[in-house]
Amino acid sequence: MNFISTRGGTPATGIDAALVAGLAPDGGLFVPQRIPEVDVEPGDTLARTAHDVLAPFFTQSSLRDALPDICAHAYAFDAPLRAMAGKNDRLLELFHGPTAAFKDYAARFLAEALSRLRPQGAAPTTIVVATSGDTGAAVASAFHRRDGFNVVILYPEGRVSPRQAHGLECWGDNVRTFRVRGTFDDCQRMAKQALSDEALRREVSLSSANSISLGRLLPQVAYYAHAALHFHRDHGQPLNLIVPTGNLGNACAAFLARRMGLPVGDLVLACNANDVLPRYFAGAVYEPRETKATLANAMDVGAPSNFERLRFWHASDDALRASLRAFTVDDATITQVVRDAPARHGIVADPHTAAGLHVLEGLRAAGDTRRWAVVATAHPAKFDTIVEPLVGHAIDVPPALAQCLSRPASAQALSADYEALRHALRA
Repeated sequence: MNFISTRGGTPATGIDAALVAGLAPDGGLFVPQRIPEVDVEPGDTLARTAHDVLAPFFTQSSLRDALPDICAHAYAFDAPLRAMAGKNDRLLELFHGPTAAFKDYAARFLAEALSRLRPQGAAPTTIVVATSGDTGAAVASAFHRRDGFNVVILYPEGRVSPRQAHGLECWGDNVRTFRVRGTFDDCQRMAKQALSDEALRREVSLSSANSISLGRLLPQVAYYAHAALHFHRDHGQPLNLIVPTGNLGNACAAFLARRMGLPVGDLVLACNANDVLPRYFAGAVYEPRETKATLANAMDVGAPSNFERLRFWHASDDALRASLRAFTVDDATITQVVRDAPARHGIVADPHTAAGLHVLEGLRAAGDTRRWAVVATAHPAKFDTIVEPLVGHAIDVPPALAQCLSRPASAQALSADYEALRHALRA
């Protein structure tokens, strides 16, 4: 099993080298040279399902024999598929990890994999991660105090929730956090420039933990596989999914699960007011735009990197538009959905999940009676300043998140300029 670049300028690469590199040398994103079809039974644990689904990608990897242990570490907490108030409505909860967001699964997988791939006595590797709110904390948690690794987090100043900011800044030790005076797209651009800077990489060993990394994409397939396999066993039907998305990494994982032959049905993307994807899927030319700040800040992306993967996997724009749908949800609607969710759906929703719930409500209003699962990407306690005034009560904070919030936090200011980041990485 080899991996190639979406841009075609990189020779076929084994998975170990692709995981270490993060970004392909030609600036593209690594994808499997061939997407394997799997025929697996639903595992009794998420870790077991993850191993069975991911094993085909690791047949020629030095990590093959260690894969069960890597999965046991990465998927040590569940991803339950829970019933909501509507009889055909489900919620796939992906927020039970140490930083209360779906990014925890893949970040922990990647940290374990890279640790095992690191040569004895090698220079420390610096993981450069751009974040719109949740990725940075998950990566920091996964690599914190891990020998041989440093982490540099770039996040857009003033564009994440207060608790998200604290979760990005509370680590210290081998983690450095920079508040970038710009947008997530600026952070992502700077991270990509660093990873493509050959002169810099001769001085500093760099890798990525963003959703552009193969080590983030593949592990996210596992929880979709687990939920869909169990749902299909119980109901005899594929699981239709509504995925809140910004940079398209999580949505790409759901699509990849379906292409691997797993019982995933229709895929619908829920976006915030950054409507590049809804406009494209409605027939417009794909055209990145300047990012707008919204309540669902983790989806504040105007140039989603993983669109490159989706386009690579389809023969034409028409084929891609036939494969998925996407809808935009503005802040006023998100506010109303968060307020109504306890009574209407029987849950407390964070702003990103609320975007997904609104898309579900639209499908129901249009007469769609099929079974759907909305993907809950973050715990509502991370957005207390938004959610609590709307639902009228305090949200219990998960213990791991409470532990993060109890630590002191600090970060450095950084201009949205690559040379400033380059200087910081060299220093």
